[in-house]
Amino acid sequence: MTKKNDLDIATQLVHSGERGDAPKGKPTSVPIYAAATYTYESMEEIDKVFAGEARDYIYTRYGNPTVAAFEEVMQTIEAGATACAYGSGMAALHAALFACELAPGATVLASQDLYGATTNLLLNIFGAFGIKTVFADFSNLDDVRGKVDQVKPRVLIAETISNPLLKVCDIDACAEIAQKINARLIIDNTFASPYLCQPLRHGADIVVHSATKFLSGHADAMGGVAISRDAADSTALVGVMKLAGGVLSPWEAHEILRGAKTLGVRMDRHCENARALAQHLQNDPRVGPIHFPELVEVDRQDVVQRMLRDEQFGALVSIELRNNTRETAFRFMNALKLCVRSTSLGDVFTSVLHPATASHRDLSPARRRELGISDGLIRISVGIENVKDIIADIEQALAVSEPEAIATGSAK
Repeated sequence: MTKKNDLDIATQLVHSGERGDAPKGKPTSVPIYAAATYTYESMEEIDKVFAGEARDYIYTRYGNPTVAAFEEVMQTIEAGATACAYGSGMAALHAALFACELAPGATVLASQDLYGATTNLLLNIFGAFGIKTVFADFSNLDDVRGKVDQVKPRVLIAETISNPLLKVCDIDACAEIAQKINARLIIDNTFASPYLCQPLRHGADIVVHSATKFLSGHADAMGGVAISRDAADSTALVGVMKLAGGVLSPWEAHEILRGAKTLGVRMDRHCENARALAQHLQNDPRVGPIHFPELVEVDRQDVVQRMLRDEQFGALVSIELRNNTRETAFRFMNALKLCVRSTSLGDVFTSVLHPATASHRDLSPARRRELGISDGLIRISVGIENVKDIIADIEQALAVSEPEAIATGSAK
C-alpha cells in the first residue's frame, strides 16, 4: 500500500486530511456538510444509495445532511408528512404546484392578492403549458365558491397573510371548499411564519415558505421549502428539486437553521412592535388607511383569531399616505434614517417597500388600482429594534413627506 509520504506533493495536497474518521463526540449544532459528493467502501453500497435502498447521501443535488436537518425542522413545526427545501421561495412554490399533477387544460384558482411574482409564475410559466389561472377574492368566500363551481379547479392557492394588503385567509373554509371538489389547497405561509399559523392543521394540503424571510430573519440567506400533509408528495417534490436543480445550498441551510432557532422570540418582538406602530399611526392625519390584521372589520375578526396565534397579528403594517402619490411615497422612504429600504421582509431590522414599484411592479397600473395597491401604499416589515426608535424614524419621515400636514392627534 502506498504511504501518503511517498506521494508527490501535488497528490498530497489533494488527498491529505480527507475522509478521516468521524469524531466520536456528537456536535451540538448541525455542521455544514459542504461536500458535493459522498463515497463508500464499495460499489455495492453506492448502488444501494443510488437505488434508494439505503437512506444516505451520494450527491448534494439529491440530498445533503445540513439541508435535511432544515427539512426535518420544517416538517416538524408545520406538522407535515414530508418536506423538501429549495434555493428560493419561488422554487418551492413551483415545486408545490408541480406536485399537484397539473396538466394542460387544468385550472388553478388563485387569490387575487398573491405576491406579484407568484401571479407571474402562474400566468407566464404554467400558462405556457396550457394551465389556466382564474383569480378570486379569497376574503369573499362566496366569490371563491362561485368560481370553484364555475371552473372546477385542480388547485386553489392563497397566502395566510396576503401581500401587501395583509388580508388573512380563512384556511379552514378554503380547505373545505377544495375538498368538496377533490382539489388541492396550497398556502404560502411566508408572512405568518409557522409560529403564527400552521396551515396544514387547518386543512391545507401543501404549505410553502420563502425561508429568506422570517425563518432566516437576518437578510443573509436565500431559500424556500414546501411541506405536504401527504407523504406521497415526496416523490414529486424531491423529483423537481433533483431534475430542475433548484437545490438549497448547505451554507444557506445552515444560516436558515440558525435563524429558525430564534423564530419564536423574534416573532414575539416583531408582532409586539408592529402592533404598537399600527396603533400609533391610527390617529395620524398624515396617514390614510392602515392595513393590519388587528384592524379588520368586525365580520373578519373571527377569521384573524382562528388563523393566527392569540393576540399576535404579524410583523407587517401597510400604510397609505394621505397624499396618495408615488412622489410622496418616495419622499417618505428617502427620508428614513433607521428603517431600511429593502425588497424583502422578515428581517431583524425594520424595512420598507413600495409595492407599486417592487413586489407588484409587473402588474399594470389599472390592475394595481383594482387590487387596492395605490401609488402611496408603503409596506413596513417591523423589526425587533426598540419600537420607540422605529416610531421616531417614521414620524420624522412623515414630517418630511407631508410638510403641510401637522400631526394633531385627532381621529381621521
